[in-house]
Amino acid sequence: MARQKHLVVIGGPTAVGKTAAAIAVAQRLGTEILSADSRQFYRELNIGTAKPSPEERAAVPHHFIDSLSIHQDYSVGDFERDALQLLQGLFQRYDTLLLVGGSGLYLRAVCEGLDEFPEVPPAVRRQVRRLFEEEGLEALQEELRRRDPAYFARVDRHNP
Repeated sequence: MARQKHLVVIGGPTAVGKTAAAIAVAQRLGTEILSADSRQFYRELNIGTAKPSPEERAAVPHHFIDSLSIHQDYSVGDFERDALQLLQGLFQRYDTLLLVGGSGLYLRAVCEGLDEFPEVPPAVRRQVRRLFEEEGLEALQEELRRRDPAYFARVDRHNP
């Protein structure tokens, strides 16, 4: 009979003690930690991200910390795919793993899954990026207003 597998989720806002709690639990269970904090993925972001210290990371294996450059495109869908693949492999060795972070969308992506979104063609990404760089956020917002006025009316334009 296969042993039951458990994914323990520790979530919450920055600076509430998630890292310390996760390390204590991981050490007690002899397991590993997957970070679901979208800012901790990036090597170049060290201020304001509350990344685990090198000592904390040495005490317990961590995944998805400093794993990307800010120059790489990486979406929540990419994280969902990568985290589920990693979990599948780690569950071959562990009965319990920890998923830790303050990014609720990233936690939900792993625990509940995301809706299927079509892949954005590279040409469309380049076009949107060019419009943003040449004309700014307001031009993108105007394009959204023109194409989907109902969504434009309810979207938070101060938090793009």
